[in-house]
Amino acid sequence: MTLQGKVALVAGGTRGAGRGIAVELGAAGATVYVTGRSTRAQQSEYARPETIEETAELVSASGGKGIAVQVDHLVAEDVHRLVERIRTEQGRLDILVNDIWGGEKLFEWNKPVWDHNLDNGLRMLRLGIDTHLITAHHALPLLIERPGGLLVEVTDGTAEYNADHYRLSPFYDLAKVAVTRMAWAHAKDLAKHDATSVSLTPGWLRSEMMLEAFGVSEDNWRDATAEVPHFVISETPRFVGRAVAALAADPDRLRWSGQSLSSGGLAQVYGFTDLDGSRPDAWRYVPEVQDAGKPADATGYR
Repeated sequence: MTLQGKVALVAGGTRGAGRGIAVELGAAGATVYVTGRSTRAQQSEYARPETIEETAELVSASGGKGIAVQVDHLVAEDVHRLVERIRTEQGRLDILVNDIWGGEKLFEWNKPVWDHNLDNGLRMLRLGIDTHLITAHHALPLLIERPGGLLVEVTDGTAEYNADHYRLSPFYDLAKVAVTRMAWAHAKDLAKHDATSVSLTPGWLRSEMMLEAFGVSEDNWRDATAEVPHFVISETPRFVGRAVAALAADPDRLRWSGQSLSSGGLAQVYGFTDLDGSRPDAWRYVPEVQDAGKPADATGYR
């Protein structure tokens, strides 16, 4: 699998799934523009140590070329300048990954709309929906200049699962369902340009924030299953990264356009694994084991 000569934009690549996707695209040989708000000189309101420069360096170390650009994807002018820079420096855009989020500290679990902080909820919608539309508006014209482009809208949960499961709060629920529908809608517009649009969800992601919340590291993540048993199905951010790289390298990827996909589901098709050699299939495990009230056991699911 090679993406030599391909140019990707991973919007929201500071940490988590975005970082994993950027690194795996780099490992396949792509030039990857990594955007976000957190730099070594200026943190976002997350106040976390991860930066876009660090992600770009990981991309280059993996075998690609990482380019960090500070962008607030709610500011249309900043996104426009970013795309014009890519046009000037590369003359093309082959892969657009919309992984912009930023809402982890805003949503309130299991609260109805009247109890949820309204400002935080509306901010979550802007971060999770408006950013994706603004980025698509400015970046897709460059992507469709060549046939075969790929748009990946990253969300949480498959369309099938989210259709009949309430996701934490009305605001979070709407933000994640909307991204799936957005990918489906973009597929209609991109079809005439021989370009593919999909929504893609990781499973239970062992992001930097998740590991920190559970008081573990990637080396000893299984220790967290003592308190959170179903964490046994979790996956690294690189797993969803490998899903994107496999899609981008597939000459027949147009067959997926408009669909809701998962890292675990695509691993069964393309044969890639997580860093430990397993293939965790979280969106099959969650309804069949976790939601069914069965004891945590990933046997047959990774």
